[in-house]
Amino acid sequence: MRLFFSIIEILHVTVNLKERNRFILGSNMTGKERMPTNLRPLLILEILGKHNRAMTATEVNDSLRLPKQTVHRLCSTLEENGFLTRVGHTKRYQAARRLRDLGMGLLYNSRDHIARRQILLNISNKVKETVNFVVPEASGMNYIDRVETDWAFRIQLPIGTNVPFHCTASGKCFLASLSPKKRLAMIQAMDLNAHTKRTHVKQETLLSELKQVSKQGYALDQEEFMDGMVAIAVPVNDNHGRFSAALAFHGPTQRISVENALARKDILTKAAKQLADSLF
Repeated sequence: MRLFFSIIEILHVTVNLKERNRFILGSNMTGKERMPTNLRPLLILEILGKHNRAMTATEVNDSLRLPKQTVHRLCSTLEENGFLTRVGHTKRYQAARRLRDLGMGLLYNSRDHIARRQILLNISNKVKETVNFVVPEASGMNYIDRVETDWAFRIQLPIGTNVPFHCTASGKCFLASLSPKKRLAMIQAMDLNAHTKRTHVKQETLLSELKQVSKQGYALDQEEFMDGMVAIAVPVNDNHGRFSAALAFHGPTQRISVENALARKDILTKAAKQLADSLF
C-alpha cells in the first residue's frame, strides 16, 4: 500500500520536460544523484508503457542507469504489489491488472473523459445507435464507456461488460493491430468458441479476416457474437500509432444492416481521430 500511495503522490507533482531530461540524461551525475527516490518506480512504469513488449529489469535499466540491484528490487516490489507481472516463467515484466486499472482510472477521472463523452454523444446522434468505447483486457474487450440509443428496442451490453476478441468488431480491431507473429500466437492460444453459426471457429478463416481488417482500418461483427446484432468498429490509436481502444456502434439487424453500417463508417473514423487528439 505504501508503494501505491507513493505513486499517487508522485502524480500530484509536476516535473517539466527539462527537469525530467536532467533526471534521466544528466551527464556527470550518478543515477542515484540525478533521480529522486520516489520518482524511480514511476519512471520504470513509464519505460514499460512506452514499449510494445515485456522487458527485463536489466533492459529497463538501460534507460535509467541506476544500480542494477536497485532496479531489480523495485521491479520485484512492483510485482509483489500487483502493478507488474512476469511473462510466464521468464524474467520479463509487463503491466499487471492493478496498473491497467490505475491507468484507466486516471484517464477516466481526468478532464479528457468529458471530451470523450461529448464525442460519443455526437456519434450517437448521427448514427442513431448505441456507441461504445472499448479497451482490451486479459479476459476480452471491456466496455468502459457507451452512449445508448434512444430506440426502445436495443441490445444491452452495459459498461463493464467483457466480450470475446474473436467474434466482436472491437475485438477483431484489437487483434488486427498486433504484428502478424503476435496475432498468430494469440489466436493459437485462444479458444474459438462458437457464439452463433457465423462465429469464426477456425484459425485460418479468422486470420484471413484479420489481415483484411488490418488493411482496411475497420472491423465488422456480422452476427458473430450474437444472433440479430451487427456492429462496426475502428481503432483509436495513440500518437505513436499504437492501438489504444476501439470505437464502435452496434444495433439489431431489424434496424441496421452491414451495408448501412459501412455507409456510416466515416463518422466513426473521424470521431476516432478526434478522440486520439483529445486523449493523447
